[in-house]
Amino acid sequence: MPTLTYPHWRDVPASAWRWPNFSAGEIACRGTGAIKINTEAMDKLQALRDRLSKPLIIRSAYRSPEHNRAVGGAPASKHMQGTAFDIAMSNHDPAAFEAAARAVGFLGFGYYPRSGFMHIDLGPARSWGDPFPARAVPFAPELPPAREVLSESRTLRGGGAAGAATVGAAGVDAVRGVLAETQSTIQPLVPYLDTLRWVLIGIAVTIHARLDDWKRGQR
Repeated sequence: MPTLTYPHWRDVPASAWRWPNFSAGEIACRGTGAIKINTEAMDKLQALRDRLSKPLIIRSAYRSPEHNRAVGGAPASKHMQGTAFDIAMSNHDPAAFEAAARAVGFLGFGYYPRSGFMHIDLGPARSWGDPFPARAVPFAPELPPAREVLSESRTLRGGGAAGAATVGAAGVDAVRGVLAETQSTIQPLVPYLDTLRWVLIGIAVTIHARLDDWKRGQR
């Protein structure tokens, strides 16, 4: 497996970097800036990114021996070989992430749910740590009401129960939703409707009386 080593990630020539979703700075040692590029590991990391179609937030990749000691890494950590990555799970379902990582060829897995990341490396095949708790299944995306579409429908243009009766089974739920929303809008106005009715009756009586007076004046 070809490995490229540079004293600092800024020394990596552009022609040597072929992983479009990652930068040399992301892969370099956090303590020294040095970088060791294991091309097989980077190819698998890019394949994982392509498979998930989501950003991979890298907490740690290559570690120089001195930085590995400083952070309490294992004496033979795969990070020092450039074949290990710690990936944040903040934007991934851990179960789906692990399945995808195994599919592209990663063999070693370390679970760190309290710290929010998963370790992956090229092997040997092994795993350690407490598994991530199962996450709730997300709800289906909420769709906007179909009122605009229904208002243009020829089957509903007649309005009322007659129009609703012509809607097929697929549209019944949508009609019910519109009716329920209409009811919820009108219900708070019910206490005022009786008063409004008498006001309208009074206006109608007044108009009728004025018209009657006008007609008498024309006789």
